[in-house]
Amino acid sequence: MVVLGEQGFARRNSPPQLTRFNERGSSDSQEAFMKFYDCVTAPSPRRVRIFLAEKGLTVPTVQVDLRNGEQFTPAFRALNPDCMVPVLELDSGAAITDIIAICRYFEELHPDPSLMGRSAEERAVIESWLRRIEWDGIYAAQEAFRALPGPLSLEQIPALAERGRLRVQHFFAWLDARLADNEFVCGPHLADISGMVAVDFSAWAKLTPPEHFDHLRRWHKDVSTRPSAKA
Repeated sequence: MVVLGEQGFARRNSPPQLTRFNERGSSDSQEAFMKFYDCVTAPSPRRVRIFLAEKGLTVPTVQVDLRNGEQFTPAFRALNPDCMVPVLELDSGAAITDIIAICRYFEELHPDPSLMGRSAEERAVIESWLRRIEWDGIYAAQEAFRALPGPLSLEQIPALAERGRLRVQHFFAWLDARLADNEFVCGPHLADISGMVAVDFSAWAKLTPPEHFDHLRRWHKDVSTRPSAKA
């Protein structure tokens, strides 16, 4: 059953009582429950959805209509002034607006299966690969595809878009080299989740791995056919 909140957010009616937000962004209800603010077409929350699926976790979800500007409503701005998804709203009312922080929260509560590492060394190695994928892959694809999301209206810069396209090609090359001797980038863990999303996001800018990058293509096929990739 789907219940519409006051701002039109679609809310899955799993818990017995729903928290609705007024124009000030505060709760009209004495009771609250965890909610994940998502948009099924956006790459950023997809990383969290896949992470949760790998964990076998489900979270009540609020779909935010980015196409029609629902992220700019007063209620959503109160949750995240940056006007972006994902957002994880906790029972306490606290809002976590960073992808890695959201994943870290669930990893701490549900450590099995481990997707961010168990030992200090493993955690550091995974995060190192993760940050490189974000910088060279996701951010580069964002440059190539469109202007930055958020509350400011910033137009695309043609030279920056071209630089992003070159960076994505570099990303494909080093990813293929990494996968030549490794089944996964680093896992399967959060780094591989982010790598898959980066490759898929690059396709939005009509950038796909060249045919001769056999290792990248093999890996992408493998991670894309995992059940969690359909989340």
